[in-house]
Formats: sequence, structure tokens, C-alpha cells
Amino acid sequence: MNQKHIPSQKTLIATAVMALALSSQAVSAQMLEEVIVTAQKKSESLQDTPISIAAFGSDSLENKGINTLVDLQGNVPNLQMTPHPNSATTARVYLRGVGNSDDQITQDPSVAVYLDGVYVARNQGLAMEVGDIERIEVLRGPQGSLYGRNATGGAINFITAPPSLDSVEFKQHLSVGSDSELRAKSMLNVPLTDSLAVKLAYLHAQKDGFVDNPGSGEDRWGDKQRQAWRVDALWQATDTLQVRYGYDNSSIEDTPAFIAAVPLSPQQGDRPDQGSAFVEDLQANDVIASGHNLTLTWDLSDLVTLKSITAYRELENETYQDYHTDALLPTLPIFITTTDSKQDQFTQEFQLLGSALDGAVDYILGAFYFDENGASTDLTRIPIAGTDTVRDVRINNTAYALYGQATWTPEALEQRLHITGGLRWSKDERQADLISVDSLIDGPQISRNAGGGDNAFDDFNPSVVVAYDLTDNMNVYGKLVTGYKTGGYNVRASTVERFEEGFEPEQLLSYELGLKSELWDKRVRLNAAVFFSNYDDIQINVQTDINNPRTTDVFNAGEAEISGLELDVTAMLTESLTLNLAYGYLDAKYTEIIDPTTGVDITDDFRFVSTPEHSYTADLEYVFPAMAIGELTGNISYNWQDEQFSSSTTELGDYITRDYGLLNARLSLSDVTFAGGSLRVAAWGRNLNDEEYYLSHFNAGVNSAMFGEPRSYGIDVVYTY
Repeated sequence: MNQKHIPSQKTLIATAVMALALSSQAVSAQMLEEVIVTAQKKSESLQDTPISIAAFGSDSLENKGINTLVDLQGNVPNLQMTPHPNSATTARVYLRGVGNSDDQITQDPSVAVYLDGVYVARNQGLAMEVGDIERIEVLRGPQGSLYGRNATGGAINFITAPPSLDSVEFKQHLSVGSDSELRAKSMLNVPLTDSLAVKLAYLHAQKDGFVDNPGSGEDRWGDKQRQAWRVDALWQATDTLQVRYGYDNSSIEDTPAFIAAVPLSPQQGDRPDQGSAFVEDLQANDVIASGHNLTLTWDLSDLVTLKSITAYRELENETYQDYHTDALLPTLPIFITTTDSKQDQFTQEFQLLGSALDGAVDYILGAFYFDENGASTDLTRIPIAGTDTVRDVRINNTAYALYGQATWTPEALEQRLHITGGLRWSKDERQADLISVDSLIDGPQISRNAGGGDNAFDDFNPSVVVAYDLTDNMNVYGKLVTGYKTGGYNVRASTVERFEEGFEPEQLLSYELGLKSELWDKRVRLNAAVFFSNYDDIQINVQTDINNPRTTDVFNAGEAEISGLELDVTAMLTESLTLNLAYGYLDAKYTEIIDPTTGVDITDDFRFVSTPEHSYTADLEYVFPAMAIGELTGNISYNWQDEQFSSSTTELGDYITRDYGLLNARLSLSDVTFAGGSLRVAAWGRNLNDEEYYLSHFNAGVNSAMFGEPRSYGIDVVYTY
């Protein structure tokens, strides 16, 4: 899997060298803008944060077309997102090779997602899309000592812009494109008094899928039909007390993604444009998500701030999937699945941030509480067998955490040394009940099984970081951090006994060395991180029934090692030309897996999924000479990733998603004076090379794949007042 990637690596290295060479010759006095992040719960420069982090501001998000969580795919090396076969509205998220292949309400994600500091246990819905996104931060590696909910892979933070007390603001974003794409987002900010402001937002998004359905029901597979709204209020109660409240509500009525029958690797099927005429009653998914967030920030003194984050979220998620009608059996699907789940969560977090010893020590102390309730009913219908399987599950999960971190900067060594220590205690209480019923289709019951489990887990996660400022614009750091993900239950277990047993937590120990630097008078920013992780008691999801991918078992299978590299370069080549280059390398392998029933070493039968060895994204932005009407900017980008395994075992063959690259471009005219405000118009194209590629490759009764979207293009119009 290595030889054919050599040209891509040479191209990447040559591009980086060219960037640095041209930068060294640049005579411009301009510098790169400083990037501010809040990854460590305080506002600080990206260059001062000892974390491997990818940060996207509002302009970058617009240029890259990042609107949702899944749009980060291809824009962050070592981050992989693929749709779940049973629910394309749910993303499988992997970071540095660590992630979840399932979307059960009994299992926690390995990569934590936060919206304005609120942990979002289930990421269906448009909460991250409807807000006025100010910044997205992707934190790679375990983040245990600074976050209320731990995860082994990393964290993704969505930060929205708060309401403004200064003036009335209005923003209208309208995008039209191929395949009837329409995206309209409106935002209005109104100061009601000198201390109170309200921001309202509404979103409507739609697009036709690229696979027609000549059968009955919905017209196409993969249609997008979405809408959402949000209200945000900010009250500056006193000079030292700020209160912010947010509410979001969204609905998704996308039709199911088309699952194509394809040959087994190394062959690849053609992207389909039509399904079977024998499909009956294709149904749209129905997702409704909403949430409240109340954040109080109280400056107890000039040196100490207390923050309270209280949140409640609800989710209703109905999904439908037809698997391979007419692909294997004349006129019939191999099977059909439907799921109806409901979930709600309450979280409360307190944070105390401050400094002591005349600024020599910065610290944060936190306490976190999480309570989740859920219910899910799923049906698997197998027409050839004439049977239905219905599984009904109920959950109640509670979590507690105490965490703290302190950074000491001693007077010695000209305050260039920074030593950070952190610790997090976690306790999880998890309860689940399952009823599984087999019956003939519209007929009598064949069997009924019921079971339940009640487990508790706790863990301590320490971290140590030593950073040193080599110069004012260059620093290095070494990091030792542990990660923990709680145990749980598997509703797709092959037996009730395996469901009741559940599975244990998994642990990860990560070593990281990093460099943060700005060169050539701050015209080049070069950040790099190398890491090595020991991964123990890994929760592996294994398909144990070749004819039914809805039946899988989760085992704490063994041990693994993951090593890698992340490189981020931003270079102002000239006053008008800027290069952004990001590269990721992964080497993930299981070192020991023991069969839990036989005791046999089965390490060679397993593969790490969603871990392309190489991935990179590169884009060039050119600002044309000044024009009287406005500023013209061109952007071209290319995202490439290596081939990767998409099935964790070799029992059914090596399922491989082949390497692919996507070419995107955008030409925008901004700062156009219009109707008392500012107008921005942009023409864009995605996948301009019309690459045919798999999003995922798996077994669903036959060899199966979900394809990425073909070439698309459109126009954006943004008015700001």
C-alpha cells in the first residue's frame, strides 16, 4: 500500500520547499494575521497553545465551504468522517485512527464534539450549522484534563459569535448551485438596551441527490432537505457578570444514501445514477434536534473568573434504509432497516479560571455532570427469510468528572519555560435494557429475548506538558497525556448474554513532540507534531454474521500502537499570494488481539479502519490588484487521502476505500458597497475533476459502497449590514 504514494509525497515536499523559498525572497512588510483559539478554555494565540490543532475562522469556513461537521472531511489531515450505512445523517468520526464505527445510543463517541462549551453526545441535527460560527477548532489527541467529557481521539469545538451590544447587524447568505442546491441563511442582531442584545438566525438548505429512484416513494436517493433556527441572547448584567442564552432547533428530512453493489477491492465500481425500479416506498429520514444553553461568566476579581455552563438537549431520530433491492434477489431487497430513537441529555459544568503568584501560574479547575436518557427501536426485515427482528433498548447514563490543570512559568530562563500538569477523575454509571423479538413478517412471534445491564466505571487521567520558547516566534513542547472512553453496551450483540456483559473502557497513552514557529518576519507559520500512542482494551466492533451487518459484537479486543505526524504550513509568498498546506501521516497497527472465547491470538485477522497512511490538503489564495468596485480573490484547493481499510476484520475480505483527490475552486468579489452595507459574490466549484470515489466500502449481504458526490458548482451571494 506504499509504492504508489511516492509521487504524491514528492509533490507535497516540493510544494512546501517552494513556499519557503518564495517566502524568503518576499519583500512585503505584511505579516500573517494572528490566530486566536480557546482550546485551553482561555483566549490565546494558536502559536502559544501546546496542542496539535487545526483552526478555521469564519472567512476560511466560507472559502472552504465548511457548513456542517461532515464538511471537515478532507480539510483536516488525520481526521476521517464517513456516513453510517444505516443512517447517512450520522457521521462516523475518526481522529488519529481513533473513532467509532457505530452510532448506538449505548456507546459514547471517541471524538467529543462541543458547541459553545456544551458536550453534544449525539451529533445528529444542525446545531453546529445554524449558529453564527466564529471558529471551529479540531484538537488532535486526548484532551482529558481540560474537558468535562473525555474522549480517546480528540475534540471538535464549534464556537459561535455572541450577540453584539454595539449596533444592529444583518447578514443574508444565499447559495444556489447544481442539482437544485439552495442554501439560505439569515442572521439579525439587535441591541435592545445598552446591556441586552438578541441575535436570530434561520437556515434552509436543500439539494437533489445524484441517484434517481424509478421505484415508488421518494424521487431520489441522497436528497437533502433541512431547516433550522436559533435565538441567542446576551445580557451584560454588571461590569463583572455576563449571561448568555442560546436555543437551537433543527429538522433533517434527507432521503437515505444509495448503497451500491460493487466488486471487492482492488476493483472499483462505477458511480451509479439510478437505483432499482423494484424499490417499494422509499422513505425519507426524519431527525429533529433542539437544545438550550445558559452560560454565566462572573469575574470574581481581576485574576479569577467563574463560569457556569448549563445545557439541555433533545433528539428524535427516525431512519430508513433499503439494502440492495434487485441486486441479489429478483425484485426483493436483501434486507430493510428502520430505526426510531429518542434521546435527551442534561449537562452542568463549572469552571474556575485564574492566575496566581504574580502571574507565574495560570490554572483552571472544573466540575462536570452529565445525565442522558434514551430509547431506541430498530427493525431489520429480511424478505428472503420472511422474518422481522425488532430490538427495543432503553438507556440511562450518568457521568461525573473533576478536573484541573495548572501552568507554571518560572522567573528563571527569562520566563521561557512553561510546565503544565493536569489531572481528571471520571466516573460513569451506565444502565441499559434490551428486548429482542424475532417473528414472521406480519405473522406470529418466533422468539423473544430480554436482558439488562448496570455497570459503573471510573478512571484517573493525568497529563504533563513541558514547553520552551526558543525565540519570541518559535517554541517546542513535549506532552504526555492519557485518554479514557467509558464502557457501554452493544444493542447489536449476537446474543442477549453478550449484551448484558457489555464492554469495558478503553485507554490510550499518547506521547507528543511539537513545534510552533513563525519565520521570515512572520510571513510563514510552520507548526508540526509527531506522536506515538499506546492503545489498550480497544472497543472493536466486529460483524459476526456475514448475512446481517446489523448483528455485530463489541470486544475489548487487545492492544495497538498508533504513530503519526501532522504538519501545518501557512506562507505569505507575496503580498497577494498565500499558500496553506496541511499534511498528516498515520501508522496504526494492532499488536495483540486475543479471541475472548478461544484464547487464540487473532491479531493478523484485524485491520485499523479509517486510517489512511498519508493525507494532505493544499490551497492557494490570490488577491488581485485593487479594483474600484471591490476586492477580487481567487482560491484553488486540492484535498488528497491515501487508501484505507473500511472493515476491521479480514473474515469477509479486505474492504478498502481507494485513494482519491478532490479539486475545488472559488472566485469571490468582496467589499462591494450596496444598500448601506457590504456585498460579497462568489462562484465556486467542488470536485471539479469529477472524481468517482467511495465514502465507505463494506459488507451488506453483498460487497457494498457509498459514493461521494460528483462535480458541483454554484454561486454565493452574501449581504452584510
